[in-house]
Amino acid sequence: MNGFLAAITPHPPKPLHQQRTRSGRNMPVAVATAIVLIVIVAVSVAFHPFWFAVLATVGFSIGLWEAAGAFLTRDIHVPVVPMILGVALMTAATYLDGLAAGFLTFCFAAFFVAAWRIFGRRPNAVVDGLVGIFALGWVGMSGIFAVAMATLPHAAWCIVALILLPAASDTGGLALGMFLGKHPIAADISPKKSWEGFAGSVLFSGVASWPFIHLGLGLNWGWTLVFALVTPVLATVGDFAESLLKRYMGIKDMGTIFPGHGGMLDRIDAMLFCAPSFYLLYLVAFGLEVGPR
Repeated sequence: MNGFLAAITPHPPKPLHQQRTRSGRNMPVAVATAIVLIVIVAVSVAFHPFWFAVLATVGFSIGLWEAAGAFLTRDIHVPVVPMILGVALMTAATYLDGLAAGFLTFCFAAFFVAAWRIFGRRPNAVVDGLVGIFALGWVGMSGIFAVAMATLPHAAWCIVALILLPAASDTGGLALGMFLGKHPIAADISPKKSWEGFAGSVLFSGVASWPFIHLGLGLNWGWTLVFALVTPVLATVGDFAESLLKRYMGIKDMGTIFPGHGGMLDRIDAMLFCAPSFYLLYLVAFGLEVGPR
């Protein structure tokens, strides 16, 4: 029992260390892991968008657990139990009754997260509570836009595009960055991110937008171009934002759950940044309005 409790208790990830490869990853293992993850998401979407919502809830919960461990490197003890309960309720409310219900649930969850820590009378309780609300907003508030896509027309294609366009952007950035990268975008934050790699992100996003946005969703070439250009910008900004946070905490990855990839948050950071913009673009493209189901 003690071993189980120790395993599920948040703990700091491995400290930042120098990588031997140019990509900073074990590429064969990373590619194999990516394929498995894509298959799992594809199967969940193929059966019913409901199962994607369930899978997303699990992913967000793991991400919050990882964040709780990462914050321990700065002696910040966020209340992980109410955070995970809150994100589960947020995703359920969003799937059942739309984004407005998800936002309202976040407000209650944020109060609960703060109260849990503050009334626990721990040292630095206010900081712990505020950081817990930040983590819940970062993962949960961004994530419910992805869950809300399960209620849109062509929901499966909307979700697939959200998953695979940022993945294509990341792949293109990694590929061209490895072989051609010479000019860092922001070396102090992420020294391996180069302008050449960003060009690869734009190229791969453009190629991926054609089957998913034009053919899958049936949107015109104008919208295909919009998604092709928006994706690499948002994905890169999301990657930089998490890199900045990880550098502040002195860690390489937010976790180690995925071989060759790091943690859950390392895999979904770009998706979380893309989800709100993608959802709003879908609404405009389909001529829909925000509201309850």
